[in-house]
Amino acid sequence: MSRVVATPDSVSAARSQRSRSGVVGSIVEAGKPGITRMVTITALVGFVLSAVGYAGDAARGWGELLALAIACAVGTALSSMGANTLNEWMERDRDALMPRTAHRPLPEQRISPRIALVAGVLESIVGLAILALGANVWAALVSLACIVTYVAIYTPMKLKSPVSVLFGAIPGALPPLIGWAAAGAANGGPTLLQAGGWSLFTLMFVWQIPHFMAIAWMYRADYSLGGFRVLASEDPTGVRTARNMIGWAIVLLPATLMPAWAMPERVGLVYGALAAASWIGFFWLTIGFGRLRTRDAARRVFFASIAHLPLLLLMLVGEAMVRRFVG
Repeated sequence: MSRVVATPDSVSAARSQRSRSGVVGSIVEAGKPGITRMVTITALVGFVLSAVGYAGDAARGWGELLALAIACAVGTALSSMGANTLNEWMERDRDALMPRTAHRPLPEQRISPRIALVAGVLESIVGLAILALGANVWAALVSLACIVTYVAIYTPMKLKSPVSVLFGAIPGALPPLIGWAAAGAANGGPTLLQAGGWSLFTLMFVWQIPHFMAIAWMYRADYSLGGFRVLASEDPTGVRTARNMIGWAIVLLPATLMPAWAMPERVGLVYGALAAASWIGFFWLTIGFGRLRTRDAARRVFFASIAHLPLLLLMLVGEAMVRRFVG
């Protein structure tokens, strides 16, 4: 097992650079901007795929769609920042024990726990209000479900069982449904009952499992130091981790193709063929991890997963837009 070790000089320099960002910058950092960005993008993917079904409605103009999209993006981003900040507030003591997270604002005392708590609550409330008022109550309720499952269920469960990864995948899979519901605001239809939105949820849910298992294997020592129960830290040989990673990667193929079945008027053969080809490369790397069970092999799976998902989302939106406005 290898570990990146920072020198005292590099740590001091990094801390000095972060300290210059001030309280506001530290609050933003506590909201995990990278994760918030991805959550917002997946919500907007759900929005676009839902909206193309209504784009030709006489009562629905582009200005209205743009206003809904802005409300969806801003509301989702703030809700995500709030949930992430509350997560860091709850785990601040454990984060301080792990090299991977010791540089976060709370362990470094760049903001106080009280400021983080207030910021997390306010961001969540404002985000939910924007979704409810700017889109509809259904989009806000889905976002609320994200916050509750992430903060109240997944966060404490990480200390109790490796099964928590399944509960943690729920808030990560719900954002496309925020956008799906938001795009149907003016139409008034029961958009959350449509198969298209749930096909996106399924895709996101399954994709997260092998993605997280790769992360957990790379940082299994950190998770043990923090007292978090993940499969990788309880599986010294990596055999069970590899078996689960490969199994979920197999399930990812039908989950990847599900949008083509659920939304045949939006995506079809082009998306299905490209998605299957992309999956083959990802699956091959999970097989490689099963053979080697090294940090480098897990790292390859991790990077493949973060390339695979944007490709899928881009292909989904691309074909749906072409079909709607060109074909």
